[in-house]
Amino acid sequence: MGQDYAYYKSTFEGRMKPFAFVDLDAFDANIKAIHKRAGKMPICVASKSVRCVSLIQRIQAHSNQFHSIMAFSVREAVYLASHGLDHILVAYPVFSEVEPSGLCYSLASGTTITLMIDAVEHIHHLEAIAAQAEVVIPVCIDVDMSSDFPGVHFGVRRSGITTPDHALTLWKAIEQCPHVKLRGVMGYEAQIAGVQDRAPGKAIEGAIIRFMKKRSIPELRKRRAAVVEALNNAGAELAFVNGGGTGSIESTIEEAVVTEVTAGSGFYSPTLFDHYDQFKHKPAAGFALEIVRRPLENTFTCHGGGYIASGAPGWDRIPTPFLPEGAALLKMEGAGEVQTPIEYTGPEQLGIGDPVFFRHSKAGELCERFKTLLLVSKGKVVDEVNTYRGDGQCFL
Repeated sequence: MGQDYAYYKSTFEGRMKPFAFVDLDAFDANIKAIHKRAGKMPICVASKSVRCVSLIQRIQAHSNQFHSIMAFSVREAVYLASHGLDHILVAYPVFSEVEPSGLCYSLASGTTITLMIDAVEHIHHLEAIAAQAEVVIPVCIDVDMSSDFPGVHFGVRRSGITTPDHALTLWKAIEQCPHVKLRGVMGYEAQIAGVQDRAPGKAIEGAIIRFMKKRSIPELRKRRAAVVEALNNAGAELAFVNGGGTGSIESTIEEAVVTEVTAGSGFYSPTLFDHYDQFKHKPAAGFALEIVRRPLENTFTCHGGGYIASGAPGWDRIPTPFLPEGAALLKMEGAGEVQTPIEYTGPEQLGIGDPVFFRHSKAGELCERFKTLLLVSKGKVVDEVNTYRGDGQCFL
């Protein structure tokens, strides 16, 4: 975050812990950096990585180039629309939540919310709901962007749509449904956007990952272009072709068929985004725990802290103490739900009641643990804003 322990300790003096915060000076620097990395390409803001309406609005206020939002739930999309946000793409297929979500009312009110599909069942289900409500539901085809190498599936298990023929099967089903309209195509290259190039302590694995990324990128470029070409030739009128994420902006914007690139995690820049070759953003979000015990001379126990990130279990999913410098988790305990012990041998004279500042492993997931975020700028708390949880929302 570019500041030392004394800076944040002084800034938050008297605040009850634990609390979460965003350093606006770093956050705004990340907005500018992502804007610059994207060149002239329109940017879709991944709300999952922010989970705070005020900060999503702050990103969009920086430039009209942040023109749309990628949500992770249809209920979330409707909630964002209720705050005046528009042009929302729900990045994952939804099913039972569609009808009670208020989607059809939002669409009838003029909001543009596009739902993700990768199966004929999705199309037929949406057609039945839209027909009853007398609206048209825009949809987007999710194209799988993983790569298969001998013995290795490089990517994530998302869509079953991997070829132009697969996409055309969905297009033919959509043509038979007057209340469903194909609006776009998305392909998320997770193995490029969400996997670090040089994770600490994994030199061999990092070399393999960099090699597979280099091999994967041209293959994905051809796949996405082939799907888009097939749909265009079949008469589809695509409003957008979405791709990428924070970790793949540079390669995604080079694709001729891509019309917008997604970015999300780079705004907070959590620990899983510390070690990429193409960029280095400023850590902008963190949380503070209070020291409540000192069982040994160099061991301090903090209250709370077990904010573990999703994904395959491992030490890279655990919060990291970053201030004061020299603080480290105990390997046998990690971060616990009610207590998190740390070892510290640095120069700060820590005592009971003092804060220890941590960074989360993933971006927006931190907001699931806190109702508000304290916004800091130039050594002062300048605002306190609600997270989704603070607004009483829990989408997944």
